[in-house]
Amino acid sequence: MPGLTFKHIAPFLSTGQNKASRILSYGGLGIGVLLLLCSIQMYVNINRLLKNKNPKKDGYDYISLTKTITNENMARDHSFSQQDIDELKKQPGIEDVSPLLANQFLVRATGGSNLPFSTDFFLEAIDEKFIDTVPPSFTWKEGQPVIPVIVSSDYLELYNTVFAPSRELPQFSENSIMAIVIQLECYGTLGKQNFGGQIVALSDRINSVLVPRNFLEWANNRFGGPNKVQPNRIYIKTRDANQPELLSFLQQKNYRVNKDKTKFGRVKQVLQAIVSGLAGFGLLVILLALVLFSFYLQLMIARSKENLQLLLTIGYSPHWLSITVAKRWIPVYIGVVIAALASTALLQWGFQRMVMNDSELVSPWVHWMVFLVAAVLLLVSVTVNFRLVKKLLYRL
Repeated sequence: MPGLTFKHIAPFLSTGQNKASRILSYGGLGIGVLLLLCSIQMYVNINRLLKNKNPKKDGYDYISLTKTITNENMARDHSFSQQDIDELKKQPGIEDVSPLLANQFLVRATGGSNLPFSTDFFLEAIDEKFIDTVPPSFTWKEGQPVIPVIVSSDYLELYNTVFAPSRELPQFSENSIMAIVIQLECYGTLGKQNFGGQIVALSDRINSVLVPRNFLEWANNRFGGPNKVQPNRIYIKTRDANQPELLSFLQQKNYRVNKDKTKFGRVKQVLQAIVSGLAGFGLLVILLALVLFSFYLQLMIARSKENLQLLLTIGYSPHWLSITVAKRWIPVYIGVVIAALASTALLQWGFQRMVMNDSELVSPWVHWMVFLVAAVLLLVSVTVNFRLVKKLLYRL
């Protein structure tokens, strides 16, 4: 009978019972699909939000690293060995690493008659590729009396707001400070020498007083001696300072980082863990719903065993009968997935409108990945349903 459909063979199946199991399986499947789709959409939203909250310069983040000092390890060496630096360079999220070379001699800075102050000072040097502002004048040759200096812009702000008012010293703008030449007295066990120090640029990236690397290497040998000291601070260059994998590695190594630059990464880790938990719970609910529905199918086919055997006896093939019976639940699966998609889209629209209220950060539309996952879930549900029916019918 080529025109026979499920509607014609429906009287052979006992479908009027176990409605509770069927409804529970459909409801569980819908809840599981909704949780999974919403979790994927929220994962996309989190990545978009935190990416926009962490603006970069030149496409990279530059992070300062030091080793954490606690009451238990205060007496230990907290410098970075070459092995530590090489290990950092091998990490997939790190593009480059540069240690901060520090002075191994004493430095005293004085302002002269126009700027009457005197204070102990420190100098550091780093690879110029890590400095955000490097003017052409940031060079030094042996015998040159004036040393070019790059100072953190935060230091200038502290000078103008704290140091200068308390000592009745003049305040300076970014341009005027570069006209001042301070005196740097460098001395150590091997000698003493005076230099002029002129600020040639301000850095928003590195909180330090930077001088050319060749000067600091020469001065360390000239005043401090030939013994090399391992760096206590290094900078890493990465495309994303908020990578959870990178932050986990740094935390595992007990490295201290600038929490302001990585705070979104830590928030991202927590939110992603919550979303992943919801997605896992959604998959579990989907699996349990399919298992419950399989029990319902087994019970339905067991109760209709004699009727189905009659259909097989009069000439209907098990394969055709499997397809015909399984087709009944395809509209149900499609309805469940469409309802979950519509609910996800509605929640995303509400999230964008009521929480963010900014279409530039979060789109009101559902991400394409959500539609792809929904299609995969629909295909898996239909396939599992067909295989189960076919397996049960072939056992008759």
